[in-house]
Amino acid sequence: MIRLMFTIVAGVVLGLVVHLVSVLALPRIATQDAYSRLTPMTKLNAVTQLPLADPNNSPMPFMDPAFAIAICRYDLTGGPLKLTVPVSQAYTSVSFYTRNEIAYYAINDRSAGKKVIELDLMTEPQHNELPEDEEITAADRLIIDSPATTGLIVMKALAAEPGLMQQAQNSLQAATCAPQTEAPAKAEAPRGRR
Repeated sequence: MIRLMFTIVAGVVLGLVVHLVSVLALPRIATQDAYSRLTPMTKLNAVTQLPLADPNNSPMPFMDPAFAIAICRYDLTGGPLKLTVPVSQAYTSVSFYTRNEIAYYAINDRSAGKKVIELDLMTEPQHNELPEDEEITAADRLIIDSPATTGLIVMKALAAEPGLMQQAQNSLQAATCAPQTEAPAKAEAPRGRR
């Protein structure tokens, strides 16, 4: 009886270990992750609008047809990026992901509190190189520290009704994601996801 119980417990534990290892390893060994799928259709350090969600021809799985979506595939090895996203009439969100699809920060139009979501994206060493400026506060400039030099920024604008999709697309078309030409002011950086 004890031998049978030991065999069952060992089988369950082994099954759990195999399941856990495969679930954790799959994102690292998958060849068609989001970054790989979007690389051929997006420009580096620039905003690219994705086509509207279509069940037959969607660039990414599970795209919501009520949202216009734009992507900025970034590489911070050349320096920090400046991101500006005008907010749409209904709802706008910006999410940041590393190359391995780990979300590390998100902001929406309500938490930004402005008509334009404006921030600087850089690595922690680039942030540490910024000069100290006591007159600039965290409320003046939002600086996001990226845990990796490459990744994706996903911008979404909601079209509350199908007739408002063009307006949502236009707001994302006005978004910019480009290398900084001037040094950003020093400010406190959020360390986690909101």
